[in-house]
Amino acid sequence: MSRYTDAVCRLCRREGMKLYLKGEKCYTEKCPVHKRPVPPGMHGQGRRKLSEFGIRLREKQKLRRIYGVFETQFKTYFQRAAEVKGITGVRLLQLLETRLDNVVYRLGFATSRKEARQMVLHGHVAVNGKKITIPSFQVKPGHVITPTARGREHPRVKELAQTGLRTLPTWLEFTVERLEGKVRGLPAREEIDVPVQEQLIVEYYSR
Repeated sequence: MSRYTDAVCRLCRREGMKLYLKGEKCYTEKCPVHKRPVPPGMHGQGRRKLSEFGIRLREKQKLRRIYGVFETQFKTYFQRAAEVKGITGVRLLQLLETRLDNVVYRLGFATSRKEARQMVLHGHVAVNGKKITIPSFQVKPGHVITPTARGREHPRVKELAQTGLRTLPTWLEFTVERLEGKVRGLPAREEIDVPVQEQLIVEYYSR
């Protein structure tokens, strides 16, 4: 499977904002968005007014890069969101937010979604006691997420066990003593803190 191998900080600069793709580095002055707040490339400093299509495209790209999914995969998520009742944009965000790698990140087992994806791929995460190695696995209300025996040896998991420090969304709960996370329900729009206007993405695919 293909994957993005270039510097992820270029993606943040291209979108003109922090997407928090690099974990702890994003919270320091070393973040390239602080040092070079212009798009990458030789024409990055030129000012160019975006068309309506360009604005919608950038919003779609921003959301896709935040969750680390490829174009075809992202389009599949949108089609799934459009097929069910409810607000398509909100449903799209819920599908992305309940990916296993994102839930691992939200629970504090990893400092970035990329690190969380690696943890899942390497067999460090279990759902309802069963090891899952698919980052896109869709968790559901009632699912219990825990580290596997190998996962408990991961440095980030050990740190979490000692400090218990993390910022937890209200749709998840976490028991430090057992290193056990549980999905309480689907997140409401106000509980999803990604800086996107999902309606623009709906308009992009509806053109």
